[in-house]
Amino acid sequence: MMKLFHAWGSCSLASLIALEEAGADYELVVMSTREGDQRRPEYLAVNPKGRVPALVTDRGVLTETPAILAYIPETHPQARLLPEDAWARARAHAFMSYLCATVHVAHAHKHRGYRWATQESSFADMTAKVPENEIECFRLIEAEMFEGPWVMGEDYSVCDGYLFTLFGWLEGDGVDPTQFRRLHEHWRRVGERPAVRKVLAQMAA
Repeated sequence: MMKLFHAWGSCSLASLIALEEAGADYELVVMSTREGDQRRPEYLAVNPKGRVPALVTDRGVLTETPAILAYIPETHPQARLLPEDAWARARAHAFMSYLCATVHVAHAHKHRGYRWATQESSFADMTAKVPENEIECFRLIEAEMFEGPWVMGEDYSVCDGYLFTLFGWLEGDGVDPTQFRRLHEHWRRVGERPAVRKVLAQMAA
């Protein structure tokens, strides 16, 4: 059985959604990043990076959302969570890489400025820039990267749960999500999927 280390409000939600969509057999370990669970010795023994998610498998520990979202479809092919065609699959990985390397980083400047600077004035400047950067990112996604009705077109994939996760941060970052009409409708549609509803019910419990 796999074990997912997850924190509500973090990007690890995408991995949790993927596990549910795949019908995977897994154990969920809920952590609190606000309380510093990710820096405790027992977790650092699992993931020395001190971040979530971490997926414990029978072959070792996987970290980084794009890697986990690649592994789950490979080990649960019946769920069809990534395209079979090599070109389409590469495009899915490119989309997830953009979410990880650019969109998530744009959001992280709000809470994690200490990763890039030491002066308080720099933290404030980075925080102020977050809405502008996120708007630029999601305008690009909506105009150029999102096929519709799902990210990759007609078939749902792990890209959709990942986009759902990061799009859900916008309102808290001071960005009106309804300005992205197609993406907002996608976010609503993903939220209605049985697997996602099951996951979100756990968060509300």
